[in-house]
Amino acid sequence: MTKLWGGRFSSQTDILAAQLNASIAFDWRLAPFDVRASSIWAEELAEIGLLSSEEHQQIQRGLEQISSEIQDQSFQIKPDDEDVHTAIERRLFELIGEPAGKLHTGRSRNDQVMTDFLLWLREAGGILENALREVQQALIDRAETDLGLMIPGYTHLQRAQPILLSHWWLSHFYPLQRDRQYLAFLLKQANLCPLGSSALAGCPYPINRFRLAQKLGFDAPMPNSIDAVSSRDAAASFLFFASLVSVHLSRLAEALIVFSTTEFGFVELPDAYTTGSSIMPQKKNPDMLELTRAKAGTTIGKLTGFLSVLKNLPSAYDKDLQEDKPAVFSTFDSLSLILPVISGILRSLVVNPSKLSAGLDPTLLATEIADFLVLQGIPFRKAHRLVGELVKECANQGITLLQVSAERLAKIHERLPGQLNRLLDPHLAVERRSQFGGTSSESVKTQIVQAREMLHKLY
Repeated sequence: MTKLWGGRFSSQTDILAAQLNASIAFDWRLAPFDVRASSIWAEELAEIGLLSSEEHQQIQRGLEQISSEIQDQSFQIKPDDEDVHTAIERRLFELIGEPAGKLHTGRSRNDQVMTDFLLWLREAGGILENALREVQQALIDRAETDLGLMIPGYTHLQRAQPILLSHWWLSHFYPLQRDRQYLAFLLKQANLCPLGSSALAGCPYPINRFRLAQKLGFDAPMPNSIDAVSSRDAAASFLFFASLVSVHLSRLAEALIVFSTTEFGFVELPDAYTTGSSIMPQKKNPDMLELTRAKAGTTIGKLTGFLSVLKNLPSAYDKDLQEDKPAVFSTFDSLSLILPVISGILRSLVVNPSKLSAGLDPTLLATEIADFLVLQGIPFRKAHRLVGELVKECANQGITLLQVSAERLAKIHERLPGQLNRLLDPHLAVERRSQFGGTSSESVKTQIVQAREMLHKLY
């Protein structure tokens, strides 16, 4: 036995065409799931009398042997193995002979591969869920460790207002929480069983698809056999999820790259997650963060590429759909590496408090002066203009807001000279932002408590 098809053909497949057609190089990771689904399928065939008790036992023993060979990596893939299904059925023939030919009764590789993929996706989703939680845990721990440290907040990469560093760490926690929520949603949406749909029209034998789905851990069977074999929403949704995770990690990576430069010096990256230069001995390069940033681009490319594959396909199964697995599997592999690396970087980087303090220029507190003027009854737009003019004068004179004369301040408002030092105290400015979600110490402590609770639930 070399192919699961061929009776209708009178000549061999061209060698290069066979290489193009084959998927064993990337779909072999579905092997454990293919064996499991095949075992349950054999149970159902026996249940409706299409397998005798002896044949059923032979098939189950053969599948158990194959499962062991897969686990200990002794399974031998042969040149004629077109895909994972061909390889397993070929090996089953070698082990038990003719009864192996009955296993494929009533099913097609079309419903078989989608069932295998969804079983794999459930397991892969659990792995990524745990890895995401580890990054989130590292962000919470950093927020707790660094509580009290202030950092310039940035918009447009320009210094904006002082914030707590802990507040900044947590700003990267919540996007990952939404990613986990989306992952849970897509896994729930994909938890319907395609098996029993056959090639496209449904199984002609009285298989109980609800019982089949239950045995495989699905919520229910997919309700339409054509959709069951042709839908790749789960693959596309996974690639979207991975793209969004990658974008969120890329933004964190970009910030840490900038903050670790000599020009900023806010953090020092750990040796274990950096590399050196082949020519410049002094260099310490953030390669892992740069690769995280780059992987976001390639992951987005896989998403858009796969959606382009899907967009013009006719109804039911087409070979184009084989392109789902290379995109999804390689994306999973990348995320499986990146997430624990990011966790490791977060846990072991060193924060430089003196550099953080040096970045707290008094100009960051200009909004505090405007807010003070508003409380004195001055319309905000006028207050904004008055303070803007004051900042411009300081820049022209090469002085800071703290060095402005009392006379000049009094021209803006008579109470301003006596309030300026308090208004330009970054600690007080931070603590004024005490509303829910703000950057005050109490607000951030509330966020930490909330974040810890979120680790154990999704909503």
